[in-house]
Amino acid sequence: MSTLFYSHPDCRLHDMGAGHPECPQRLDAISDHLLAVGLDVALQHEDAPLATLEQVQRAHSVAYVLELKDLLEQVQESGEPRALDPDTVASPGTWQAALRAAGAAVAATDEVIAGRASNAFCAVRPPGHHATRDETMGFCFFNNVAIAARHALDAHGLARVAIIDFDVHHGNGTEDIVAGDERILMCSFFQHPLYPYSGAVPKGTNMLNVPVAPYTRGPELRQIIADMWWPRLDEFRPQMVFISAGFDAHREDDLGQLGLVEADYEWITRGLVTIANRYAEGRIVSCLEGGYALSALARSVAAHLRALTDM
Repeated sequence: MSTLFYSHPDCRLHDMGAGHPECPQRLDAISDHLLAVGLDVALQHEDAPLATLEQVQRAHSVAYVLELKDLLEQVQESGEPRALDPDTVASPGTWQAALRAAGAAVAATDEVIAGRASNAFCAVRPPGHHATRDETMGFCFFNNVAIAARHALDAHGLARVAIIDFDVHHGNGTEDIVAGDERILMCSFFQHPLYPYSGAVPKGTNMLNVPVAPYTRGPELRQIIADMWWPRLDEFRPQMVFISAGFDAHREDDLGQLGLVEADYEWITRGLVTIANRYAEGRIVSCLEGGYALSALARSVAAHLRALTDM
């Protein structure tokens, strides 16, 4: 079966301003590189639908969703960007883009569970893993992966799902939403100390947080994953795997100081494919998070997709 590739032109309309690292060109770099290396033809392209408010509220409070909707619609109507925090700016295209990003994750979950594809990658923005239950932060508005994981549990009746986060930054928003939900095992590594300066002490027994020092490189991280992630995932036996796929731990990315290369992302992904094949009928949904050095981002996504497509 094929690998689904979800995206939408609306995701390029979210624009936080000149010089901001989380820029529309990230998606252009990915799509251009996939065409150049021939991976594009191995993917089944799908347009991301708009998430419904009910779907978003599986991970966020009703009050937060309605307040954010009102604010982003005001920005959309006025045409004037508005800073929500020092890192996160709402633009006229943000509301539609945020709904597309969450909608891609939900639609991918539906399709993979229905057996119409083995797995899926969502090339969407804004990213999501810093968005908490009640707060935007760190470039994020809705927590796409947490929404999708809860959708698999609550709408499809799965009993156990895993969330894997290999972004250089701790997925504090995802932890805030899923900590204590024993239906979800979240495994992550992240540079520490680094924004958002959290994660060293997990908030729940269902969290496997692995803080790593700056300048840690691929061989060391592979050993950590082999020693810590794989045994815990084998014990948990997830029925579906969700990935917060941040590629800013790459050695060329200036937003962190880790030393991964494309081969490391491919190795991690092939390991997750093995876990998914063993326990979850191969079911994986991966969502783009960080990655801001455009060439390194594009090459790393290609490595990730080579593993998902088994090429």
